[in-house]
Amino acid sequence: MESAIDQSLSRRAMQAELLDAETELALAYAWRDERDEEALHRLITAYMRLAISMASKFRRYGAPMNDLIQEAGLGLMKAAEKFDPDRGVRFSTYAVWWIKASIQDYVMRNWSMVRTGSTSSQKSLFFNLRRVQARLEREAAATGEPVDRQIMRERIAIEVGVPLHDVEMMEGRLSGSDFSLNATQSTDEEGREWIETLEDENAMASEKVEQAKDIETLRTWLVEALSSLNERERFIVQERKLKDQPRTLESLGNELGLSKERVRQLEAAAFAKMRKNLESQSKEVFEFLA
Repeated sequence: MESAIDQSLSRRAMQAELLDAETELALAYAWRDERDEEALHRLITAYMRLAISMASKFRRYGAPMNDLIQEAGLGLMKAAEKFDPDRGVRFSTYAVWWIKASIQDYVMRNWSMVRTGSTSSQKSLFFNLRRVQARLEREAAATGEPVDRQIMRERIAIEVGVPLHDVEMMEGRLSGSDFSLNATQSTDEEGREWIETLEDENAMASEKVEQAKDIETLRTWLVEALSSLNERERFIVQERKLKDQPRTLESLGNELGLSKERVRQLEAAAFAKMRKNLESQSKEVFEFLA
């Protein structure tokens, strides 16, 4: 079924019109300046054969051809959206980069459940490691030079232009495969599943209770400290520190009829009062604020 769909898409793409440079430029201007969807459709349809051709080069990574073509088409549409006809570059030349980038992102997202890489250097390594490694091995074999794994990794890092640790990481990921966390650790039917060995990152019930108690205690301390302030000081602290969108010194000064510097001084004095109030309550509070 998938093969039939691939062939149908390929046939339609091959039957699409071939655009000369002048027509291509006119369509690009019509889309950019007038948002002419018919011009966009002609531009995309004309270069869909290019997208399919590039998608076919990535079949060896095991992804369904239909999905690769879809990603190539998305890359082509991104290229059309971002293309600037004033730069004097053919659209097909510009589109190649976007099509390739879209397909590569898809392949890397679906290669493994574990994210393989996202930086440009990691992408370059992912798609070139095997090819570069094979060439270096052929060259070494031709000269009779023995090359151990570490030296090979170092040469690959230099060739591709990436750090050595990236080569080591990518080599390990490409050589492995994904395993279910529900698989048992042994052939014994009563063996533990691997997921049971993972540490639970959620807080324990006792920790949650303690945290809730600490938060309630801290809230009580703050309420008592705020009550030690006069009305104006309390207003400044609330507006400056307890609002989702804190007020500026200047806006508070305008409302209170004070200079920005005077509001800052009152704020500092209010904080000093609150600290003194909190420190006087207990040694525990003093240590918390230290």
